[in-house]
Amino acid sequence: MESSEASIVMLLAGVSMVLGALMVFFVVVLKPRNAIPLSRRRPDVVGGASKLTVLTDSAVGAINKQLKGKNDFLVSREKLERAGLKTQPADFLLMIGAGTLAGTVFGFSMGGLFFAILLTAVVPAGMLAYISLLTTRRKSKFDEQLPDTLQMLTGSMRAGHSLLRAVDASARESDAPMSEELSRIVNETRIGRDLGESMIDVSARTGSEDFAWISQAIEIHREVGGDLAEVLDHVGETIRDRNQIRRQVKALSAEGKMSAGVLMGLPIVLFFALILINDQYATTFTSTAPGFLMLSTAALMLTAGGFWLSRLIKPKY
Repeated sequence: MESSEASIVMLLAGVSMVLGALMVFFVVVLKPRNAIPLSRRRPDVVGGASKLTVLTDSAVGAINKQLKGKNDFLVSREKLERAGLKTQPADFLLMIGAGTLAGTVFGFSMGGLFFAILLTAVVPAGMLAYISLLTTRRKSKFDEQLPDTLQMLTGSMRAGHSLLRAVDASARESDAPMSEELSRIVNETRIGRDLGESMIDVSARTGSEDFAWISQAIEIHREVGGDLAEVLDHVGETIRDRNQIRRQVKALSAEGKMSAGVLMGLPIVLFFALILINDQYATTFTSTAPGFLMLSTAALMLTAGGFWLSRLIKPKY
């Protein structure tokens, strides 16, 4: 009787922590950054921050104080910018902490100590993997937009616009992430930064080798002169050929990637399916020392196999 009451209490605590993590997510991550303050919109109204806002701001301030001088602790500003996230590292670390705490309590209330430890490791790893996924998608989309953007640049310059004006027009006509990066180049140049430095930073931030070629072509043109539009046309043809080869390689390696995903996911799916079908079979793995040893060995073997498969399905060209 007491154990059932304790389970209910832990379940309620887990649900409360999950709801708290969701509230922190909406307050910290989805909070609009460019909103006009209440003091400007309605000067006659005395605005006061809510208790949750004060709590999250205090937590973010404490994290910023601890991160002072540490440029790369789990996440950095550069990593978040590559992923296209507008949040600060302290805000994202607060989200990781809240999600990990909620996942740990929820896992302990649902399946005991084993699932609590599992979710403690899975939640932060999943959030960091999500950043990597966003970064990869943003880089791929940037590379896909680059040939069309380059064509707009050459068209604007042939129409008589300057290079900076052509970049500004291309930023207005493009979609994200290209529009964000080009707008940043224009804004940095207007406040006095060198155009070449801004473009090199974009190529480093997006990881685009093609954009680095464009930056080098523009720098060479600024030194020796010539028809920049014609030079960029040749660069665009090279980029289109590279994109065509990249798509062919991606299509040829798709079968290997699917096979690797099935081989990696099948043992994990079968393990959890076994727990759902008959949890008595899984008690050996989740409640005994030999079971933990076997799970650790299986995790190491899966990690080694996953690394080997990732090398096989990632051809270099």
